[in-house]
Amino acid sequence: MSRVRLNVFLEPDHASRLDELATMKRMSKSGIVAAALASYLSPDGADRREAMTARRLGQLSHQFDRLERDQAILIETLALFVRHQLAVTAPIPEARQDAARAQGRVRFEQFIEQLARHLARGHSLVRDVFHEIAPPESPGDGAPSNGAAPAREKVS
Repeated sequence: MSRVRLNVFLEPDHASRLDELATMKRMSKSGIVAAALASYLSPDGADRREAMTARRLGQLSHQFDRLERDQAILIETLALFVRHQLAVTAPIPEARQDAARAQGRVRFEQFIEQLARHLARGHSLVRDVFHEIAPPESPGDGAPSNGAAPAREKVS
């Protein structure tokens, strides 16, 4: 088989990765580049790339759906909390409003400190609560594959 010699310029990172792969696979760098080029230029190479792209888009879509679900949970939680808080909190008399504002500032600072500590530890209260409500199930046990929580029976 006749071959043509080419001089190719590679980024240093690509060259070192090619060296590592050639050593690991015990192949020549030319053989690896030729196989990669053949795969890229083959008629079904485009189909494989399209399939990989479609699979990745599917993964991104699933992640987006989960983010959208989590956001809906957060919005609903906040709305319910605000409605409850407004319904049960008695109005503060005019004479005590300055003291109430001062106490509110202190409580808010404490809240921000707790939030910062919680986030620094990498915890997610939303995820913890969601897992408490609908524990994650392994893919083989009939769990819905769309990320939706399974229906729960009402216990009296």
